[in-house]
Amino acid sequence: MAPKIGLWFIGARGSVATTATVGALSLTAGLTRRTGCVADLPEVAAAAPPGVADLLIGGHDVISDPLPKRAEALADGGVFGIELARAVHDGLTQVDARIRHGITAEEGTQRDAIERVSRDLAGFRAAHALDQVIVIDVATTEPPVEPTPELSDLDALERALAADKAPLPLSSVYAYAALRAGCPVVAFTPSPGPRLPALAQLAERAGLPWAGSDGKTGETLVKSALAPMFATRALRVRSWASYNLLGGGDGRALSDPVTASSKTQSKGKGLTEMLGEPVDGPLHIDYVEDLGDWKTAWDMVSFEGFLGTKMSMQFTWQGCDSALAAPLVLDLARLVARAQQVGESGPLGALGFFFKDPAGDGGHDLGGQWRALVEWCQRIGGDR
Repeated sequence: MAPKIGLWFIGARGSVATTATVGALSLTAGLTRRTGCVADLPEVAAAAPPGVADLLIGGHDVISDPLPKRAEALADGGVFGIELARAVHDGLTQVDARIRHGITAEEGTQRDAIERVSRDLAGFRAAHALDQVIVIDVATTEPPVEPTPELSDLDALERALAADKAPLPLSSVYAYAALRAGCPVVAFTPSPGPRLPALAQLAERAGLPWAGSDGKTGETLVKSALAPMFATRALRVRSWASYNLLGGGDGRALSDPVTASSKTQSKGKGLTEMLGEPVDGPLHIDYVEDLGDWKTAWDMVSFEGFLGTKMSMQFTWQGCDSALAAPLVLDLARLVARAQQVGESGPLGALGFFFKDPAGDGGHDLGGQWRALVEWCQRIGGDR
């Protein structure tokens, strides 16, 4: 049976999207195990999400290197084996033919860009007779934006667009176009995307679900598991220092302090909530070109026990960012598709388990997020 759900990547030739595409093709062909695929765990599979084989991948990117070449580069960096990249070469070539040139800030008006992206999405859906198209932003992180009346109110934004005076960041241009085309959106980066109030209003008016933001794959994942431990054992955390080293395109983008502020804000939001009080300590992200697609985080936690006894804990997390993120991206495409099928709309708070800065209701601790996800999956799984 032909795939019926489109997965459209913003940043389709980037490391995360390329790894996810290699993964989807490999899973469909039975060439790899489902390690890291949360949607295949029994508790989450209760939602009856579509399978990976049901996904047809396309996307936008400003990079021109073809997907097979991108996959070879990732294989050379140790993200996956070169044999796997070669085994799915033909599939990557087919996906690459469905990638359209992305938009840039220098090209025309935002209204024109929105129309072009919407046409690309509509054409993708029609050409392959797809029932749904889910748009996932895995492009380079953008700086935060200052709130303006146009970004806070949909009617004001649409007037600004009509006058060619809209101030949308590119991630939000893509999100606006996707929602206008009837496509749910997933913000896997900390870029503004669909989280601007005006775009959240657009999703509500269109009756579409969306999810975000900033995939929780490494050090913050560990924090969201550890911080509740200190709180529930009534141990007072005095300081929590975090140092992150990463390479790749994301690391290069985050070497700009203004852009990095999006990531540090996202990474730092949950700690106070989980611990119950503000905690001192620096949070650094530094670019190390030699690390490539790998990242290392070192955390130092100083805490206080009974009778004021001072103690500490340290941990080091080393991981491959793309290999950690890729299965989550596939999970989110499947779960958001299922949410749309059962008529969910607005921010999907139950998917906070996947994000550093989750939209919608719900906390930051991993255990609570897992319970919320499982309860949601059980509920929508019954809507068949």
